[in-house]
Amino acid sequence: MGKISSLSKSIAILASVVMLVISSLVFSSPAEAKNYQVTMGAGGLQYNPKKVTVQPGDTVTFKNGMLPPHNVMFNPGKSPAPKISKKLSHTKLAMKPGESFDINIPDDAKPGDYEFFCVPHRGAGMVGHIIVE
Repeated sequence: MGKISSLSKSIAILASVVMLVISSLVFSSPAEAKNYQVTMGAGGLQYNPKKVTVQPGDTVTFKNGMLPPHNVMFNPGKSPAPKISKKLSHTKLAMKPGESFDINIPDDAKPGDYEFFCVPHRGAGMVGHIIVE
């Protein structure tokens, strides 16, 4: 009789653990992708903010402020994933104030510091960083 009682308790504990795991999977919400905004030409020839910390799946919207044209070129030599940095680059110049474009951080982006710059204004120090965690 003691073995049956012990077996019943073990089955009850196992069933409770299984139900807990299933409910945590059903009721937990996955992390939602976030959107960040960077102004190009904010207060001069710079990005604002200069550094943005993101997760894979997030989006960064680059919006023209002052002194266009601007774009965003990622530096493959200063990135943890040169191929991804090339894909992130937006070579087309944004010509009008308020014009914007999005850069989506791919799910397979390696963590690290991805340096980017504005082609027409790189010499003036228009450089920024996306930090992927």
